[in-house]
Amino acid sequence: MSNIMQQLVDMSRYLGDPSKGYAMLGEGNTSARIDDDSFYVKASGTTLSTIDESGFVAVSISKVTAILNDPSAGDEDVSRVFKEALLDPEETRRPSVEAMLHAILLRVPEYNFIGHTHPVYTNAILCSKRAEEAASGRIFPDQVVSMKHKSVWIPYVDPGLVLAREVKTRFEQYVEEEGVLPSAILMQNHGLITMGGSPKAVTSCTDMAEKSSQIIVGTYALGGPRFMEPHDVDRIFTRPDEHYRLNSIADRKS
Repeated sequence: MSNIMQQLVDMSRYLGDPSKGYAMLGEGNTSARIDDDSFYVKASGTTLSTIDESGFVAVSISKVTAILNDPSAGDEDVSRVFKEALLDPEETRRPSVEAMLHAILLRVPEYNFIGHTHPVYTNAILCSKRAEEAASGRIFPDQVVSMKHKSVWIPYVDPGLVLAREVKTRFEQYVEEEGVLPSAILMQNHGLITMGGSPKAVTSCTDMAEKSSQIIVGTYALGGPRFMEPHDVDRIFTRPDEHYRLNSIADRKS
């Protein structure tokens, strides 16, 4: 088994551990970059908690993302593109329905691993009437360190092609406005995406997102969250010592 695949399997099993409540049964999907134009992604119908290397398929990034620019494309076109994008012509399994999300994000050189999960407390927020409010701020310094100063917010849209286009648009808008790459994407009535240069970056961000969500849910029993002031968030986000700590947490060299 290659090192990339081993890391992907280990990360996937961590995120799929039933005791964590991040992804139950067949929920969630993960991916890892192979090179500039290919990646491994969970095959549809597999389970993160028990997945091994046979649970992934290799897919072309450019072939998957090409459909995003076709305004007339529909569900049948997605099925065709997924089949054509498989690197192994003998492969009969279908990539995860969210493979387009992974392909969009893995076009970014700084991202090598992606984890999409449905954590219990995070989804409690994302499925609530006050979801956007609850996801709008930061409540303690370590949340800023692990999840950066802000996450990408995605209102509910139809999963699949429509969602992929929405994520692409809002991701690009975030990068243009914030001047940095995000670590997390929050999708209303759907779930969480975390991305990074290493498996540890993905799992650490997922862990912190769920801890933060649990705390935020608890604050609503006491009148609601008291978000940190923007200048305090910016202070934590730009401090050199916190940047060093983030790199250490994410198992990065720079």
